[in-house]
Amino acid sequence: MKYYITIPLLLLFLCSCVSNKDLSYLQGQPKTNTEIKRINNIPYKLQIDDMVNIIIKSNNQELVSVFKKNENNNSNTATTNQSFSGNANYYSDYSIDNYGNIRVPTLGELNVLGYTVEEVQKKIEDKLKDFIKDGENVFVSVKLAGIKYTIFGEIESPGTRIIYQNRVSILDAIANSGDITDVGNRKAVEIVRQTIAGTEKYTIDLTNIDAFNSEVFYIKPNDYINVLPLKQKSWGTGTTGLQSLTTVVTVLSLITSTIILARNL
Repeated sequence: MKYYITIPLLLLFLCSCVSNKDLSYLQGQPKTNTEIKRINNIPYKLQIDDMVNIIIKSNNQELVSVFKKNENNNSNTATTNQSFSGNANYYSDYSIDNYGNIRVPTLGELNVLGYTVEEVQKKIEDKLKDFIKDGENVFVSVKLAGIKYTIFGEIESPGTRIIYQNRVSILDAIANSGDITDVGNRKAVEIVRQTIAGTEKYTIDLTNIDAFNSEVFYIKPNDYINVLPLKQKSWGTGTTGLQSLTTVVTVLSLITSTIILARNL
């Protein structure tokens, strides 16, 4: 009788443990994939709700001051800075509205939806030509004001976060959120992305070194990252050998006690 009980429990013990292969990132040897690398190097095109950082510099304080945003009259947040070298320096973060526009003081409303930051920079430079006198130098820089993403599921610290870099990998995003839990499925992490064409959904295997070649290895602003659970979580048997052994011993003790009690009746 005990063998009929022990064997199923032993199988349960073996199946319930999470193996190292399920927990380790980027296993195996990388393969070169020129096409995927080309996709990852395509410049990002701005979307609604993206934050764009605009810097306008000049030696002429008066020239730059007309582009300074009045925070009391504008819903966009802004900060200003005077460089210690004496150069006038203005920079601000602009949120792209539902129509794909940003509003820059003096320059007015600019549509940036679907443009790269380089194209937006060129737009601003062209607009500035109406305000720049001969011999005056103005420097314009446009870049993403960090990459915002939302991560949830089997992650240590779920939530919405911003990483202030121009390029963020999914591993950066996960590390910034405390790593995936032991019962999180690293082999099938989902990325949901809003694009001009609509909603797109991808899956990436982070246990494989070829994750570097995935077109979603580098996340984009406003991505949603969903870490699905392993089947071990629904079983509730534990993730380590010790946890699983404890579960098996508990179940075995319960069965034994039940049998003894039944015999004594």
